Amino acid sequence: MQLAHPVICIVGPTASGKSELAQRVAMAVDGEVVSADSMQVYCGMDIGTGKVLTDERMVAHHCLDLVNPGEQFSAALFQAHARACFKDIDERGKRAILCGGTGFYVRAAIDDYDFPAGEQVGNPVREYYGQIAKEKGAAYLWGLLDEADPDSAAIIPSNDVKRVVRAFELLSEGKTYAQQKAALAHIAQVVPAVFIGLSVEPAVLRERIDRRVDSMFDSGLVDEVEILLDAGFRKGVTAPQAIGYKEIVDALDGKTTLDEARDSIKTATHRYAKRQRTWFRKDVRIHWIEATELNFDYMCDEALRIVAKIDAT
Repeated sequence: MQLAHPVICIVGPTASGKSELAQRVAMAVDGEVVSADSMQVYCGMDIGTGKVLTDERMVAHHCLDLVNPGEQFSAALFQAHARACFKDIDERGKRAILCGGTGFYVRAAIDDYDFPAGEQVGNPVREYYGQIAKEKGAAYLWGLLDEADPDSAAIIPSNDVKRVVRAFELLSEGKTYAQQKAALAHIAQVVPAVFIGLSVEPAVLRERIDRRVDSMFDSGLVDEVEILLDAGFRKGVTAPQAIGYKEIVDALDGKTTLDEARDSIKTATHRYAKRQRTWFRKDVRIHWIEATELNFDYMCDEALRIVAKIDAT
């Protein structure tokens, strides 16, 4: 993809300060933000996903509120949306800032990831094996994969239905999940970009996450979940990846208390942040900025310095 200027990618774990920094950088370079968050694409899931709300947006934001909770969405669809945004922003003489913590979405937008048909929405193979998982359980479905493709089964947890189903999708096209994962490390970059990562001491990040979850409750997260349930979006807000929503649904259903839900959200978010750090640390393209102190003036200056250096090369 030809662009006048490289996309500025701001990545890092949840609660590291990405959204605020992205807006500041965007204002400094006359840019617009493209969100790379797999949960912020859902309408109405605002507080629990940390979405920058409309009245808090200092610049234009894209790739938010694309579908309703529970509707199918994929990294392939995100890739198409994000690249269309890059092109549009660039043609209007502005600069795109890709901001988010979903590492696979970032790579899908920037790198030459050619999604097979099985990665698309509405694939009948996905529906077939998804139904098997519902009827007979995750362990049974994984057992079927172990018989058909033991190499892929060996690298997929037996309870990870989403990836097991994806492995069957790929098998239907003569490919394997194991082969795809091995190839991921060698995929070329096709969108010009500069990568900036935010580094936060783990203990500090845990405290930030805990405060953020408390703030979400204070801001009306429980009410948000109730509204989504009343609107018929139970399937979306109880999805395994919907941290901050499925736990509250359990409390509203009487399975736990709201205090227990709060603690569960904090624990799940800590684990998610650890996975994010692991993912991004593997990407050697990322220029890291110290964000433990959350000094946005310093962080913005550093980010702009890195961008200027890359632009000059």
